Amino acid sequence: MARRGDSRRLATLLTPATLFLGIFFLGPLAIMVVYSFLEPGLYGGVEWNFYHWNYGRILGWADGEWEDFDPVYVDIFLRSVRLAFTTVVITLLICYPAALWVSGLSARWRTFAVFIITLPFFVSLVVRLFCWVLILRPSGFLSSVLMGMGIITEPIDIIFTETAVLIGMAYVLLPFMFLPIYASIEKLDRSLLQASSDLGASPRQTFFRVTLPLTLPGIAAGAVLVFIPSLGNFIVPDLLGGAKVVMIGNLVEQQFLSARNWPFGAALSVMIMLVMFSLIIVYLRRLGRAEVRA
Repeated sequence: MARRGDSRRLATLLTPATLFLGIFFLGPLAIMVVYSFLEPGLYGGVEWNFYHWNYGRILGWADGEWEDFDPVYVDIFLRSVRLAFTTVVITLLICYPAALWVSGLSARWRTFAVFIITLPFFVSLVVRLFCWVLILRPSGFLSSVLMGMGIITEPIDIIFTETAVLIGMAYVLLPFMFLPIYASIEKLDRSLLQASSDLGASPRQTFFRVTLPLTLPGIAAGAVLVFIPSLGNFIVPDLLGGAKVVMIGNLVEQQFLSARNWPFGAALSVMIMLVMFSLIIVYLRRLGRAEVRA
């Protein structure tokens, strides 16, 4: 009887969240998948006919009559993956040493440091990105400071380049990498580090054989949390990359709003979701194996 009561109580508590996710998350995803297999309308919208050529335009089996395969879509997708992976590497190189340093502070200063890192969340993303536009443009703050110091003689033209996009995405997604890594470092058993030192291991050996392996779950979680929004991001490339740096998110936006080709935009979105879903599955499997070993 107690088990039945617990099951009913659990079902009652989970029902609102389940209904909310089913209606407002799984429902739109299902609509997106259905639309990706429909024929685009002549003036926008869809025609309710099965039409797999939307994927053919991306993957290469277009019929050549109504739809043509264009390698530019593959190039944009690969560029998006490359920039997202580079963003993961940049944020990891910045956040891991910072998390190690913050974990060594007193409790008061640790709380203050975490607050400072999450402080940008209190400001609109668009406002923060426009600040980077003012910093990176040729007549902006960066070029003015470097020219004033005599380091450069001509303004640096960084805006509307991949470098600007990487700077913007790394800046926006930095907390998503820092927090999981910091949480995993905080869970470290300090006695293991002390034991490694007592057994004659150097700080470098202790880091690579004890600290790094034990914090790999945090690194993997941070990598997933950074890679997924980086891959589908369209605001940062739009403001800092302009028309020169088009990512898959910008292409989806253009198909829905400008080209009004909803089925093709839906097919691109499904491709993004498949990549993200595959990464999450790989992460969960490796996390499960790590827990089994532990």
